[in-house]
Amino acid sequence: MTRSEFSVGMITEQQWAKINDLAISLQPDQALWISGYFAGLARGARAAAEGDRPAPLPAAAPVAAPALRSLTILYGSETGNSAALAHALAERAGAIGLTPTVSDMADYKSRRLKDEQDLVVITSTHGEGDPPQSAADFFEFLEGRKAPRLPELRYAVLALGDSTYERYCEGGKRIDRRLAELGATALHPRVDCDVDYDEPAAAWTAALIERLGKEAAASAASAAVPAAPGASPGVAPAASAYGKKNPFPAPVIDNLVLTGRGSSKQTRHVEFSLDGSGLAFEPGDALGIMPRNDPGLVEALLGTLALSADAPVTVKDRATTLGEALAADFEITATTPRFVEHWAELSGAAELRALAAPDAAAERAAFLKTHHVIDVVRRFPAAGIGAEALAAGLRPLQPRLYSIASSLAAAPDEVHLTVSTVRYTLHGEPRCGVASGHLAERAPPEAVLPVYVQANPHFRLAADDVPIIMIGAGTGVAPYRAFMQERDARGAEGRSWLFFGERNFRTDFLYQTEWQDLLKRGVLSRMNVAFSRDQAAKTYVQHRLIEHGREVWSWLQDGAHLYLCGDAERLAPDVRAALAAIIAEHGGLGPEAAEEHLRELQRDRRFHIDVY
Repeated sequence: MTRSEFSVGMITEQQWAKINDLAISLQPDQALWISGYFAGLARGARAAAEGDRPAPLPAAAPVAAPALRSLTILYGSETGNSAALAHALAERAGAIGLTPTVSDMADYKSRRLKDEQDLVVITSTHGEGDPPQSAADFFEFLEGRKAPRLPELRYAVLALGDSTYERYCEGGKRIDRRLAELGATALHPRVDCDVDYDEPAAAWTAALIERLGKEAAASAASAAVPAAPGASPGVAPAASAYGKKNPFPAPVIDNLVLTGRGSSKQTRHVEFSLDGSGLAFEPGDALGIMPRNDPGLVEALLGTLALSADAPVTVKDRATTLGEALAADFEITATTPRFVEHWAELSGAAELRALAAPDAAAERAAFLKTHHVIDVVRRFPAAGIGAEALAAGLRPLQPRLYSIASSLAAAPDEVHLTVSTVRYTLHGEPRCGVASGHLAERAPPEAVLPVYVQANPHFRLAADDVPIIMIGAGTGVAPYRAFMQERDARGAEGRSWLFFGERNFRTDFLYQTEWQDLLKRGVLSRMNVAFSRDQAAKTYVQHRLIEHGREVWSWLQDGAHLYLCGDAERLAPDVRAALAAIIAEHGGLGPEAAEEHLRELQRDRRFHIDVY
């Protein structure tokens, strides 16, 4: 509408200029809120204009802001994606006049659940259907007998997952099922997101905000004075210039093999320069690396399908070539259920169609473990497949996260990693991990890789005067190197005890001279090691813990923090069992009470777990 469409007496030129400037700056949900605001003002002004002076309001019915429903946003996160989405949703909700509460499931007081009105849950899934480590207690409460009936609750769930796992997005599905069982009403249907979650998560967020915005506007219009927004519309908090969506091109400073000659594995120490990036991190955080696929694998895939590397394709509205897309944009190693279904359609292979069926979960899982993308396209040929058809079945290449093995206090403008090179044989051919292979074979000094910092708030170094017990095997020792560098630089006086395990003393004692120097100078108080293949009976870190159980219990009684980093499948459960046994024996507790004591340590942020 133009200014000329108004009569001169309605709105002045100055007023119109202000209105027009405001309108241009508003997002749709903000405009919706503003419409309710002015409707309330108009109603009050019209009532006042009916007499020579405004009639006083009855004392028993004061004008008040509308009562909006409370909104709580809970997240369960392993790598920070759920947390980032939760805070982004909170900003959008604040812009439409709501005052959301955002909480990590690890910090949420479960007794509050019965008083919630609108609850939004954003959670990832760990492994085959498990909740994130930090969210385990919340899941246990919600799915347990003590969970309250919730007939007044409205809820919405956003589930993040990885379709290479059979129980895809099971964490979110469990929350959704349980809240419905407890009598809650879905505010918005659950959405399940694969690793390329940006678009479905954005659509889910927009739809949820649209509904909440309409309710907020209606509530505002029903009162003379609407509720004030919880956040300034359109204002986002300052963000770092570099992050997951805009990684920093970090030059490699050094890249060397840590393991000795004759080792049965290869572990590397890689240093990057962060000079000029403005990136900062704390001990315990991780570094995300955006790798490129093996050029040999790209060439093999193109050759098998008789496709040209120069064939044009579009990736997220960006024009590129198929060769570049296979190198930098798509996962072309691990096969996903989505690719199996896609290739079944393209090839017409009956075996693939059978594997894609809903009742073939076990067979499909076994197939995915033994077949990469190149194995599928070789075994089930599909003639005449074009570049776009191939790309349609592939998912985006994901960053790989590695625990940071250095402290900025010791190495300013640098970040160090400890990386085990993943190598194995499949179908008679050597295979290699995507990122670890890139670092091992194509990342010499001065090479540049895109990186970003991923915060890990659940694995923070305790205060300088607090004792710490660090348990890790293999590359799980990386964050403890950062811990000790930080404490050394700060002159911390808290005691520290390292339990470290690997295969062989002679070839696999990672950072041996550094640990010995730290011990000599008293920065590291104690160290116990376990090298599993140096004797007939294999010895692991959990055995060392049991051997020193009395002292471990004594340290815990003195307020020590426990840290566990490394393999999730074997190390984590074995160490947890050993700790429970120590607590039971030396604390005089039964098995159930010992387990509860461990859970209490986790709730109190004294037992920190970072497993993969």
